[in-house]
Amino acid sequence: MKIFFLVLALFYNGICFSQIIQSKLQSGMSKMELDSQFKHASISLYVVESKSGQIIFEKNSQMGLAPASCLKVMTSVAALELLGKDYRYKTNFSYNGHISEKTLYGDLFITASGDPSFGSWRWDSTKQEAIQQKLLSALKAKSIKKISGNFIINDSKGSVQTTPKGWTWEDIGNYYGAGARGVNWHENQYDLFLQPGKNVGDSVQILQFIPPLYPSVLINELITGKQESGDNSVIYLPENGLLGYVKGTIPAGNEAFKISGAMPNASMSFALEIENFLQKNNINLSGQLKTSISYFLNKEQLPLANQGLMSIYSPPLDSINYWFLQKSVNLYGEAFVKTIAYEKTNFGSTDTGIGIITDFWNKNGIEKSALHIIDGSGLSPANRITTQALVKAMQYAQKQDYYASFYSALPTQNGIKMKSGYIGGVRSYTGYVTSSSGAEYIFSFIINNFYGSAGAVREKMWKLLDILK
Repeated sequence: MKIFFLVLALFYNGICFSQIIQSKLQSGMSKMELDSQFKHASISLYVVESKSGQIIFEKNSQMGLAPASCLKVMTSVAALELLGKDYRYKTNFSYNGHISEKTLYGDLFITASGDPSFGSWRWDSTKQEAIQQKLLSALKAKSIKKISGNFIINDSKGSVQTTPKGWTWEDIGNYYGAGARGVNWHENQYDLFLQPGKNVGDSVQILQFIPPLYPSVLINELITGKQESGDNSVIYLPENGLLGYVKGTIPAGNEAFKISGAMPNASMSFALEIENFLQKNNINLSGQLKTSISYFLNKEQLPLANQGLMSIYSPPLDSINYWFLQKSVNLYGEAFVKTIAYEKTNFGSTDTGIGIITDFWNKNGIEKSALHIIDGSGLSPANRITTQALVKAMQYAQKQDYYASFYSALPTQNGIKMKSGYIGGVRSYTGYVTSSSGAEYIFSFIINNFYGSAGAVREKMWKLLDILK
């Protein structure tokens, strides 16, 4: 009997605590709605108790809103489920022809897998130097000192269009706007080192590009801004573009300032770096650097390799996913979408991958009308998703064997395990939180079309989420 009353008391205490949280959230939301910064905004908040699924608070949870990078949790869970947390990309180097007297009388090939970690600095095994040394060792093992043919990049497994539809012109030339290719290299990112002036309005000098941007050219229209004014630069350069612009301001100072852009053609950047590396190590390439698209445009048959040289394997998917969520690397999400498409249909395209992901979530309780997405990263302002759908995805992840990996990949912000999102006029947060009493909640919080400072919006959203702690 004592146990019965104890259980009953705990049950009623839980109800009372939930009601208190509910009341506080309602009060906080009412104040937020009266804030002039949100006079014309759309606000959605959905909170459930983790174990029971009980709805703790709901505000516009069925309203489709632009989620920004909170969309990444949908892509992340779908990739872990559909590809598997141990999935690895495999990039093959091979050749045709024959080897005689230290010369390869044929072509050297790389067959792309869409590996987004290829050449990344985040793992020792994927760094540029590690890949170059492994290739050098493989060529030396075959006693190859000269290649008479071409270096051919076979990226025919997927769509050659790297930029998903809906991305803005202001984004696609900058590092976070790097789309996914067959051959991704150095996260399809280059660093641009600049020398600002000492006074506001002074011109800015371009010092160097690392890796080199060749053959593309940037017209420099940067000027010097106030000290400590931050990076207010924008690079305008489309995929495969030869001429672009860098505009805006960087802060005054004596030290070099770095900004980062998206490589317009990462495949050729990779090939040029490999060619230069081989030449430095006395291995001569006599032919040209060619991609599968160049054969297509010239209506030529793509040559085939018939002998393997070596393979490069990526880290497991859950390791790539860690950085996808931790650092919000848009490239990784777009690569996941194309990879899902390739593994399911044998051709990697964004639209097909999005369709497969949408079907997957529909089979697991999320209506297609609640998930109108056109990319895998959330960069497009045209994406629409409900907070209820995001919470359902987080609930689904909790029940899977990869949950520990997924949970670990979520950043900790404001003392909460949550993914954040930010594009123009959008702030969003989706995550897990445990209160001081031990209650566990899952939530999603999105605001669209706010006015004024995005930093102020973040602080106001965090203050409301603090009620759950």
